[in-house]
Amino acid sequence: MKIKNILALFIVGLVLFSCKKDDDNSEDYDAAGQSIIDDNALIDYLKTHYLNEEDGGIWTITDGESSLMDDPRLGVQDVNYNDVDYKLYFLTKNEGSTISPSAVDSIYATYTGMLLDSTVFDSKTTFSWNIGSSPAILSSLIPGWQYGFTNFKGGTVVQNTDESFDFEDYGEGILFIPSGLAYRNTSSGLVEKNAPLIFEIALKSVNLIDHDLDGVDSKFEDLNGDNNFTNDDTDEDGIYNYLDDDDDGDGVLTKDEDANGDGDPTNDDTDGDGTPDYLDKDTN
Repeated sequence: MKIKNILALFIVGLVLFSCKKDDDNSEDYDAAGQSIIDDNALIDYLKTHYLNEEDGGIWTITDGESSLMDDPRLGVQDVNYNDVDYKLYFLTKNEGSTISPSAVDSIYATYTGMLLDSTVFDSKTTFSWNIGSSPAILSSLIPGWQYGFTNFKGGTVVQNTDESFDFEDYGEGILFIPSGLAYRNTSSGLVEKNAPLIFEIALKSVNLIDHDLDGVDSKFEDLNGDNNFTNDDTDEDGIYNYLDDDDDGDGVLTKDEDANGDGDPTNDDTDGDGTPDYLDKDTN
């Protein structure tokens, strides 16, 4: 069965931002157990479907076609979220050519969201920096996007003769997201509770954000590289590094610890101890 637009599409913001809290039975919800159920469902889907190269659609295997599970472009991302382990699958049609976003950056993208039964529950076909009326910052969206989009990069800007612009060699692919990284045990529009989701995505550009305006893009304030920005707090003052304009708590703003004056505080190590000045209380 080909994935196709068979139902009316909902407003983007409603699906990506809202949930029906009435269905959230948190006390009875077994996130770890549901993760196993979802992984089995996704594996079964990947084994029984293939990517039709002629039309780019996902079809059910009927005549021995090579499955998504056997597609060399399929990857799996191990994600630990709220102390539960998940597997997020992603198929890379094109990785992209510039930079990848972190969970706190904004994206210029389009997508189509689908259920495992091929129902299209949401779609955005026009590129913009917004999702609905809000900025498309990944930290405001479902965890599956916060992690999944990091596997892709934006494209290269191409200036047209009419002074408009476009992108080439941008990221394109498909995300296969367990419900624990989507809407968990809540429902949203056509999405029932505990539903794994599929997103066909195209990522044309990435905007790295410096949330605390300290001269270090927030992407690079994830010191342990786990894409979780709430466990990096160098001076242990209760303010995460990406929101802290004095990361080491030495009384000197991070932006003022740029000793060589090149606009990048991350490459200044005055005492040569391997720790940049802006993270080192011994230098100021």
